[in-house]
Amino acid sequence: MKKITQFLSIVVLMLFTTIAFSQSTITGKVVDGDMNAPLPGANIIVKGTSNGATTDFDGNFTLKSDSSSGEVIITYVGYISQTIPFNGDVDLGTITLLSSEVGLDEIMIVASVAVDRKTPVAVSTIKAEEISLKLSTQEFPEVLKATPGVYATRAGGGYGDGRINLRGFTSENVAVMINGVPVNDMENGAVYWSNWAGLGDVTSSMQVQRGLGASKVAVASVGGTINILTKTTDAVKGGNFYTSIANDGYLKYGMTYSTGLSEKGFAATVSASKISGDGYVDGTEFSGYNYFVSLSQQLSDDHRLSFTAFGAQQEHGQRYNRSTISELRMTDSGPRKANKDWGYKNGEVYHQSFNFYHKPQISLNHLWTINDDSALSTALYASFGSGGGRRDEGSKIGSDDYRIGSAGLQPIDFDRIVEENIANGVNGSSDIISSSRNSHEWYGILSTYKNKINDKLTISGGFDGRYYIGSHWYEVDDLLGGQFYLDNETDTFAFGKPLGVGDKYNKDYDGIVVRYGLFGQAEYQVNEKFNVFMAADVSNSNYKQKEYMNNTITGSRSSDAVNFLGFGVKGGGNYNIDGNHNVFANIGYFERAPFLDAVFLDEDGIDANKDAENEKVFSAELGYGFRGEKLSANVNVYYTKWLDKTLSGSIGTGENIFFYNLLGIDALHQGVEVDVRYKATDNLTLTGMASLGDWKWKSNVSASIRDQAGEEVDVVEVFAKDLKVGDAAQTTFALGADYKIAAKSNIYVDYNFAGDNYASYDVTNRASSDLPNVWKLPDFGLFDLGARHTFEMGQFEATLTGKINNVFNTEYVSDANDINGTANAAQVYFGPGRTYSVGLKVNF
Repeated sequence: MKKITQFLSIVVLMLFTTIAFSQSTITGKVVDGDMNAPLPGANIIVKGTSNGATTDFDGNFTLKSDSSSGEVIITYVGYISQTIPFNGDVDLGTITLLSSEVGLDEIMIVASVAVDRKTPVAVSTIKAEEISLKLSTQEFPEVLKATPGVYATRAGGGYGDGRINLRGFTSENVAVMINGVPVNDMENGAVYWSNWAGLGDVTSSMQVQRGLGASKVAVASVGGTINILTKTTDAVKGGNFYTSIANDGYLKYGMTYSTGLSEKGFAATVSASKISGDGYVDGTEFSGYNYFVSLSQQLSDDHRLSFTAFGAQQEHGQRYNRSTISELRMTDSGPRKANKDWGYKNGEVYHQSFNFYHKPQISLNHLWTINDDSALSTALYASFGSGGGRRDEGSKIGSDDYRIGSAGLQPIDFDRIVEENIANGVNGSSDIISSSRNSHEWYGILSTYKNKINDKLTISGGFDGRYYIGSHWYEVDDLLGGQFYLDNETDTFAFGKPLGVGDKYNKDYDGIVVRYGLFGQAEYQVNEKFNVFMAADVSNSNYKQKEYMNNTITGSRSSDAVNFLGFGVKGGGNYNIDGNHNVFANIGYFERAPFLDAVFLDEDGIDANKDAENEKVFSAELGYGFRGEKLSANVNVYYTKWLDKTLSGSIGTGENIFFYNLLGIDALHQGVEVDVRYKATDNLTLTGMASLGDWKWKSNVSASIRDQAGEEVDVVEVFAKDLKVGDAAQTTFALGADYKIAAKSNIYVDYNFAGDNYASYDVTNRASSDLPNVWKLPDFGLFDLGARHTFEMGQFEATLTGKINNVFNTEYVSDANDINGTANAAQVYFGPGRTYSVGLKVNF
């Protein structure tokens, strides 16, 4: 028996010895081949097993294998994977992953992407992997809601109607660029996200540069820059098809295919998808088609051409008009879904408010690698938009008397209006459905030259030129049973003329904008730790209007051209104290032209506002960063003073219209932002963010109210000093946890809080010093939960994702317009309740 025991002991000892000797420890560092920057979050897995690890913030990894030899597979979204053999304990050294996208180099130059621990700006970057995991059925801006300084909502709740504020500034004052090309409306600066509804499918990364940012275009932004880089052309042959379903009839399906890079240097990637649904809010049914095409051709060793086209043709019902909280609570569907802007006609859903638009964007990029130290990247782009928004004319459609069922926010009884219009006979329709039509042509060139003078100095500069013509008119869409409609605007040709479907009325004009400028930047690497930059730009904005609907002349008439010269200077530096700590600072001042609607106060007139002035912005920022093996953190403080903010407009109608132009009104936006990422274990990652803002108007002003002849008829005083800036939460914070169940499977939970959110209001209505304070919305916090699992499906790899937004079905007000400082009178939108989505993607 003793011998048997000894024998078993020897066997067990040999077994453990064998296991011990068969284990291996594999280490290494993964970096990006284009910028030699670390790739945090890259996946390393032992081939044929589920044993894996991920890189830390510096790109380093440690992986223990139960085998003494084998292969590890290193992958990162957007890069070509590598398979490397190992034998025993081994340090694989620095592993360089090359981009899987052809044509990325020229976009990176034009798009001015900020580099961590080098570019001295506050920046947050979201990669394609996170977008695909967390976007779900949210509006595209909502994927940024855990970013410092960002407040994003779905606004009215219709498909593509989302909005975003950055550091308290609306999208008109936030530069949004796709592949370096600006997409803010040339007339008013707005961003209409419904035009880019398919971006979530094709975005490679999205970078939010807060404050001055790293953008080199000739016209600066006030709040910051949202820099969206789409996928270019995949170098590897393959593709995927995907589908997803969600609440309220949501259905999406599509596919992507890439030819891979041929021996002759050609590659192509195409993507298309179809989306439809009933909408979370009543009466917001939607449908759309999204498409993306990217072609790349290497012409020679020094020259490459790439062509990109993408767009989203969509139409959707809207909740255009806000309501009071009490009105929204008096509906069967509840305050979150209630909508007064739809009804039934002939037994089918019919929309009072309805948006339809198609805005394809096309760009041709050329990269000339002049030599090892210099390159010229040029983008020629064009955009052709067409569509509009449905509205109503008359008094019945919006009346409580023409609702199905009890009064209030019940569906509109369009059939009753049709019957009454038919009965009107030769008197025509009392109420009709029309649309505000908008179409545009937009052409531009953005060319950037970059030259590495020596190991320390790099200069860049270029030209930014844009031409835009936007056409705007009202058009009759549906006479609702009547024979014709009479326009009541006395200053148009249509006045007193019977109008039929397709006829123009009320307004018909073109806005023409020509903008061109030069920009330059110098970066100097003082030593291994200290990097500084200086940038400057100058631009000219040329505005004209041409109108076609005036009863005093025949044909069209054009305004004189009005020019505004703007400029900007900014500079900063980043100092890497050591491998973990860095500090940065930036400062800048710029003047920019007012928007077209501030230059021509009468939207279809030709008389320019002679008092319009450039807006002035001063900004400064300090920041600190920490990068450790497990912890990454950023802290920054900002100060942005907005001087001579353009506030102009008109009151009254027809011949009794009066104009005002407020000068000297200032605003101050300042605050502190913190974001943290902590890798608690190999499988658990924790994230956090806090943004504390203090945004106020800083001056009282007065202005003359003038008639159409320019004569002063009254004086208005505005009491805005120390009022809080509205329309965005000034306090936000977020917490998140992501747990990796397996090498390619994870679950996550996010919490987002919004507070100190003051309702939007027209500051020019603050005409008395004893008006009440602006209404502050109730604070709210939301939980989101999601999961992703990647598995083998025959010969293919499949990924299943699921997400629940607003897990606890929290009721909250997301947007509000202030009326008299009270909750009872405020006009609001409620945010959505609990929603879900499930998606499947199969790669081939």
